[in-house]
Amino acid sequence: MCKFNLNNMLEFEVIKKENEFKKTSREGCIDFLHTNLDQFGDSKEDIGKCFDYALEKNNGKGGYILNAYNENKLAGVLVMNKTGMSGFIPENILVYIAVDSKHRGKGFGRQIIEKAFSITEGNIKLHVEYDNPAKRLYERVGFKSKYAEMRYNNNK
Repeated sequence: MCKFNLNNMLEFEVIKKENEFKKTSREGCIDFLHTNLDQFGDSKEDIGKCFDYALEKNNGKGGYILNAYNENKLAGVLVMNKTGMSGFIPENILVYIAVDSKHRGKGFGRQIIEKAFSITEGNIKLHVEYDNPAKRLYERVGFKSKYAEMRYNNNK
């Protein structure tokens, strides 16, 4: 486990396989994300599929789940998935990051992202809604806007 400054100390747990959940269960992490992503989140089912991908289940390409603890309580969760590509698409996508609403504005989000930078091999991309207040944090830590994402729903 890694610790940062004394005022806002975080401890980290990196999970790469299903059996590595120790302090917080898989379901507890999914519930945390579902609650703390607010209007920018997805269903628990979709978050679970992202966990499966990170943990290499059902042909997932891997990645990890990064849990951050403050005073032994879950304060943040980040999910990084490997894309299986490089160059034209970064090797990794930061799919989810959430900080407990009680801890926002304390620098925890930045610490979690910087920890992810330190343990991730290759480039990282993320998708963020234009009106998401976290967009400013992502820009401050070095993310740059390259594309506007557009989607076509092929479910007819």
